[in-house]
Amino acid sequence: MTMTDSCVLRADLLSFDADPGEGDTPAEGSVRHITDGGLWIEDGRIRAVDDYARLAAELPAGIEVIDHRGKLITPGFIDSHVHYVQLEIMASYGRQLLDWLNDYTFPEECRFAAREHAEALSDAFLDEMLRVGTTTAQVFCSSHPDSVDAFFAATHRRGLRMLAGKVLMDRHAPDALCDDTLGGIRDTERLIGDWHGKGRLGYSLTPRFAPTSSRAQLDATGGLMRNDTSLWLQTHLAENTGELDWVAELFPGSRDYLAVYEESGLVGPRSTFAHGIHLDQQMRGRLAERGANLAFCPSSNLFLGSSLFDRLAAREAGLNITYASDVGGGTDLSGLTTLKAAYQVGQLRGQPLTAWQGFYGLTLGNARALSLDGWIGRLAPGLDADFVVLDPAATPLMARRTARSRSLGETLFALMMLGDDRTVAEAWANGRCRHRRSG
Repeated sequence: MTMTDSCVLRADLLSFDADPGEGDTPAEGSVRHITDGGLWIEDGRIRAVDDYARLAAELPAGIEVIDHRGKLITPGFIDSHVHYVQLEIMASYGRQLLDWLNDYTFPEECRFAAREHAEALSDAFLDEMLRVGTTTAQVFCSSHPDSVDAFFAATHRRGLRMLAGKVLMDRHAPDALCDDTLGGIRDTERLIGDWHGKGRLGYSLTPRFAPTSSRAQLDATGGLMRNDTSLWLQTHLAENTGELDWVAELFPGSRDYLAVYEESGLVGPRSTFAHGIHLDQQMRGRLAERGANLAFCPSSNLFLGSSLFDRLAAREAGLNITYASDVGGGTDLSGLTTLKAAYQVGQLRGQPLTAWQGFYGLTLGNARALSLDGWIGRLAPGLDADFVVLDPAATPLMARRTARSRSLGETLFALMMLGDDRTVAEAWANGRCRHRRSG
């Protein structure tokens, strides 16, 4: 199929129009489910979504119809926080955050000074993301500008919608990774000029976290945000208790960790703060007032022993929550596996995650929180044709379980708990099939 061609996919269609709430039954009007639906795509966008029987009457003669009956199509999954440069240190044993950074992360990221390595890992990472049905992500590169150029070039070739940025850190890291305070900003400005808004790409300003940036660097990053409100920002916040103590030592004039970022003008509606585990309700309220979001990274939090995220406290504060893999601290790129871990964390806190809330979060919820819902996150006319085809019978065990489902909610929960890359039959982005499961 060429970009000027169109086609129709026939399948079970699921999309969200609003937050379904926390109840076992989704809020009225929040879910759009068509049991025998037609998804008509043309020129990289969705042209129409309807019951297949109704849509068939409008279709031009000879249009290709791809029959996926028995499968479920949802919007493409969105990962709000992931490090592509840490792909090869996933599953590195036995460290909490600060030791893990020094022992594994920083040595690994030094390898991205070589453009060839960055190019190879960019392609490998994108292959893996599409294999698990993730069509959009907000991505940390390394502190090397070449790591960003390589990632954006690979993403652009595939027609994907991605946010990414060069890590800014001018202290407390190996010399090979530290940038010059203002030199890092100049590199960032060049990268913004080359890539931000090119095709489906967006630039996220990326100070790693407060301990590795001087106040001067944080302030300069805030200046970039003020000068261009179309930029995004990603960093880390309150992941680990040792990190909190370190921030208090480094910024004694700030009343708390969040204030370090507030004082540099880094908290806004396009700001993503990864983790946010160790926050009080007043801090959550301050984030909510400014429209920022917390990236909930459950498999990473469990793996690094950082503690259990209080999802309902964040929701009660009106704070946007996004769902993220945080690879390499996270143990799986799969959005389905992220939801499984989020459910398990919730169970330990007495706040289990429903399948409705989970699938909403991976799609429209993440899109809204990242200010991307004008392009992606729903199956709706005019939006980008980014979607995944899920197979409820992908494995013998899953087939046995879903055959007994009495409702869509039960099937979704089974996918959330048993699903992995095998569940993703196809991943489409910009109207083209970018991954098809073999076998």
